[in-house]
Amino acid sequence: MKIQLKGERPSWQVSLIPFILLIAALGLVIKVFGTDALAGASQVALLFGAGVVVAISLIFYKIPWKVFEDSILDNITAVGTSILILLLIGAVSGSWMISGVVPTMIYYGMKVIFPEIFLFATCVICALIAVMTGSSWTTIATVGVALVGIGTAQGYEPGWIAGAIISGAYFGDKVSPLSDTTVLASSSAGTPLFTHIRFMMVTTVPSFVITLIIFLIVSLLHDVPSAAQVADISNGLKVTFNITPWLLLVPVITALLIVKKVSAIVTLFIAAVIAGITALIFQPHIIYAVANGIAPDASADLSFLEGFKGLFISYYGNTAIDTGNAALNDLVATRGMTGMLGTVFLIIAAGTFGGTLVGSGMLQSLTEMLTRFIRRRVAMVASTVGTGIFANMITGDQYLSIILTSRLYKDLYEKRGYESKLLSRSVEDSATVVSVLIPWNSCGMTQATVLKVATLEYLPYCFFNILSPLMSVFIATIGYKIVRKSK
Repeated sequence: MKIQLKGERPSWQVSLIPFILLIAALGLVIKVFGTDALAGASQVALLFGAGVVVAISLIFYKIPWKVFEDSILDNITAVGTSILILLLIGAVSGSWMISGVVPTMIYYGMKVIFPEIFLFATCVICALIAVMTGSSWTTIATVGVALVGIGTAQGYEPGWIAGAIISGAYFGDKVSPLSDTTVLASSSAGTPLFTHIRFMMVTTVPSFVITLIIFLIVSLLHDVPSAAQVADISNGLKVTFNITPWLLLVPVITALLIVKKVSAIVTLFIAAVIAGITALIFQPHIIYAVANGIAPDASADLSFLEGFKGLFISYYGNTAIDTGNAALNDLVATRGMTGMLGTVFLIIAAGTFGGTLVGSGMLQSLTEMLTRFIRRRVAMVASTVGTGIFANMITGDQYLSIILTSRLYKDLYEKRGYESKLLSRSVEDSATVVSVLIPWNSCGMTQATVLKVATLEYLPYCFFNILSPLMSVFIATIGYKIVRKSK
């Protein structure tokens, strides 16, 4: 393998070295640490990969350190908002639980959503809410958490429940004009927003229909748990929390803020504050228990300092509430902002690795190598889809992946005479939906943390997310509604 001289960019062969070493390191990490791989070891492996990129570039290509510093900073700055949103999601998760909002949604949901159609209904509900809100993250962190509780009580496996939630939420996110990723994909490719959404329906709707059929069949074949099991969960919630329809005003207000296009950060902050106030009003005994580390006692007299302490713990720390039911105890336990710190660590490590690849020019070398052999439409779309997935793996963030993939292929699509909507759709079918399937990606780590289901556990059941990139390549193969502009 030839090593270029100073001033040249690393060849694609040299650029493969960090990836090979990173894959080997991650494989070793998973073998040694197992399910705890994302607790810190995987992040160290990503930083190790970044170190290899920098070492090769500094020694053989004399690329100044300042280049890497700026590139890493740009990457991490780009996901800075996501980090703040993550922390606020942690606060919402904790406050919505101890305030009784999520327990109330679970309690009434078990009476409304029948076990025989649960997965199907879950997918549809999350899709509708995500369309209205334009946010898969918010949908999963609020309604999704409640649906996990309902599905668990009805005897479904966590992986299936999470798969239905994520499939629905990401479908709704993709086709919503309020979605930031949809707007980003269309604008990055230079496609009008509604033109982009209409063209996406060609691949998105078939993928979603197949997904719904699978979930409906599995739901109909599901063994419904005994009434006693469901009653145990229901009674445990009612005995532990003050269940009242008034608590449903909190998610309603949150949904209204999202529909009004209030900033995600502001919306989540208000949602956490309102939940804290309702917790003081409706669940003082729960706050007392959290503050003192004891089982809930309805007769407890909550002081101001205890209320302050319990409320703050729910926002940032671990809460364990004894409901008298072991399965329910796990369900209502939360970790607040602290539970999101592992994800923040992961985002920073992945952003660092992606930044070094961009700064060194290795990513460009690999992409140019791929595009060099593209001659036909199918290869072009397949390469775009592959790059979107690949970018998610190396940058650890869907926003960076959308921008990066669009930039790399925009000129190629134009040169080959294809409309920009084909590029924007191919990017959405890969960079957006596949991000949640990668354990070290910010989306994958976030949803695994929020739903308390490991990424690799729910991955096989995210049928919409798996089918979307495949459908994109299939439609390109048959050429349906793909028009090539005349030269």
